[in-house]
Amino acid sequence: MGVLMRKHHGTILITGIARLAVTTLLVSLSLAFVDTVWAVYLESFFENASLVGFFSAFLSVLAFVFFFVFVPLIEKVNKVKLYFVSVFLSGVVYLVFFINRNFIIFVILSVIITALYSFRFTSFGIIVKDKSDKKNLSRNVALMFVFANISWVIGPLIAGLIFVEFGIPVIFLISSVFLFLAAFLFRISKIHDSNIERKINTRVFENFFEFFKDKDRVVTYILQAGVAFWWVLIYLYIPLLILESNINESWIGIFLFAVAVPLIIFEYSFAKLSEKYGSRKFFEAGFLILSFIALLSFFFSNIFVILSLLVLASVGVAMLEPTAESHFFDILKNKKEENRFYGPYNTSLEVGLVIGKIIPAIFLLFLPMKYIFPIFSVFMFLLFLVAKKSRNIVEKRKS
Repeated sequence: MGVLMRKHHGTILITGIARLAVTTLLVSLSLAFVDTVWAVYLESFFENASLVGFFSAFLSVLAFVFFFVFVPLIEKVNKVKLYFVSVFLSGVVYLVFFINRNFIIFVILSVIITALYSFRFTSFGIIVKDKSDKKNLSRNVALMFVFANISWVIGPLIAGLIFVEFGIPVIFLISSVFLFLAAFLFRISKIHDSNIERKINTRVFENFFEFFKDKDRVVTYILQAGVAFWWVLIYLYIPLLILESNINESWIGIFLFAVAVPLIIFEYSFAKLSEKYGSRKFFEAGFLILSFIALLSFFFSNIFVILSLLVLASVGVAMLEPTAESHFFDILKNKKEENRFYGPYNTSLEVGLVIGKIIPAIFLLFLPMKYIFPIFSVFMFLLFLVAKKSRNIVEKRKS
């Protein structure tokens, strides 16, 4: 509880990290609701699993571009204000999703929400880094993941029940309420930003190539992309597989609920262990677990056995998520690099999402759905090999 509260003259104070954690909880709850039904929502427009994959990939390509193009704005603008605005406007967009039935408007809204996502994600990551002592960075990052994953445990379960009972539009309405509440609580939390560059780097393409000149940044970039690649399987293709298996649609929410449970249980503990034993061991173990379970899933036809295996695979993800984030900040030299490179680093998520959507989508034009498993297995094993090239950062910190 030390990271959440501290004593000051006998009074218990809620730390800035605690206030950020509550905001994370609410924003993630909104995202969990929407992501639970997003694949089904897309299929209602496209009526084809492959087209769903390609459109999702298109949005990821846009996000990739936005992360780089918005670097000058991230450097110059107050991150706290930017985060508040992006959360609030996301709530407005979800309200429009609630009432919209037109395909063209749906596409426009999807582009807008993708741009807001890039603002929100980058600004929040920098805020967490700036509000953390260097000695507590890994734990604070893991704490954000824990609070986010609490939402990913309860969100899909509730969203699945609401979806079956009331339909998808209501999901967007409830999600917008969570975002408005998050924006309000964040606004009154008195979080301030002093990390603003007066002299900014407006050379977007130069910044792109400069980022990839450093080997450590490249390796961490690839590993982070691998985590995003795995989540495509879980949140896009497995819901479609559940629909194809002709079991009740509520199993989508139940599955996504179960997938997040190991993350809550293990992520914070793994983050503490990585401080002592080094990040590389956790990268290697995490990707090897994912590769093995994906391959094993291919040999089973029972959908419930497959879902159970994928829930177990989240133990591997718990080794990767906070480790990759804190590892990236650890290899940076100063706050200037933080402002300049954190946005580009986050494009790794979009690269992973694009590859995870397009490659299976291509195979699904010719093969049954179950062949996505060996595809994901091969990629996870390649990432295990890449992890061996990562710098083994050991953070010797006192508890």
